[in-house]
Amino acid sequence: MRRKTGVCLRSRTRCNRPLRMVNELRGILKKGAISMIIDTHTHFYDPFRAQGVPWPEKDDEILYRRALPEDYKALAVPEGVTGTVMVECSPWVEDNQWVLDLAAADPFIVGLVGHLEPDDPEFAAHLERFAADPVFVGIRARVDVAESHGLAAAEMLVAHDLELDTGLHEGVPALAARFPELRIVVNHIGGIPIDGGPPDPAQLELMRQAAAHPQVYCKVSGLMDLRSQVKPAPTDVDFYVPVLDALWDMFGEDRLIYRSAWPVSARSGREYADIQRVVRTYFTARGEEATEKYFWRNAKAAYKWIDRVG
Repeated sequence: MRRKTGVCLRSRTRCNRPLRMVNELRGILKKGAISMIIDTHTHFYDPFRAQGVPWPEKDDEILYRRALPEDYKALAVPEGVTGTVMVECSPWVEDNQWVLDLAAADPFIVGLVGHLEPDDPEFAAHLERFAADPVFVGIRARVDVAESHGLAAAEMLVAHDLELDTGLHEGVPALAARFPELRIVVNHIGGIPIDGGPPDPAQLELMRQAAAHPQVYCKVSGLMDLRSQVKPAPTDVDFYVPVLDALWDMFGEDRLIYRSAWPVSARSGREYADIQRVVRTYFTARGEEATEKYFWRNAKAAYKWIDRVG
């Protein structure tokens, strides 16, 4: 059964509650700035809750700390961010519900990409359960149509009008060809290393095969923390332009999506504002329409996140 999108299916009280907050957030944007910014990749967790967390590990000096919506908003709202799609990293099934409960209390969370494993015997039941919540917009998983459970998972995602976040692997083009209705979002620019020079054409080929399918999107993310071969990551946009240009040539203005990967982005040694400034500079040079698409319109098309205001 396909779900209605673009509307809040929660109670009218909950839907109207964030209206004043969103107006305040937009009020901080300067005249002529981007009308809305949706960060499509954040992680929320609390190592100090009673049950602890399976990730990150205690010896992770950068990430083993509280990372909750209020911590994120303190950094992101001043940069014009108006909402986020959270991506679940925890393998604990009930942590999907934990995030949905966070979203129920904070409409800044406009979507959740859940963590469910297609080879779990209970996958179908879990997906049915979480898909009933309109905040649940998809899953992050490796789905391969060469495997029976992968084929079944893809069919369920299509049936529920949910998207798939995935790393780039050889099965992605085949998956996209088999299921043209399945919206696929490739994470972390497909794993392309960034060293300031032209990317290796061989490393771009698989991405090009995936991009040939119109329902495949790419998150322009991890530029500093995961893909930069230089640390601390450079803040000059020119360092990233060769890879950004290659992605633009493959996906165009309609299928590139903004995301920060906070708090993993802290591994870059740079601040949230530094990370956003690089992509803002690049896409602003492409024009107002391309900038709006990158920062929120393309995310709306890929995730069908809900408008949580009246």
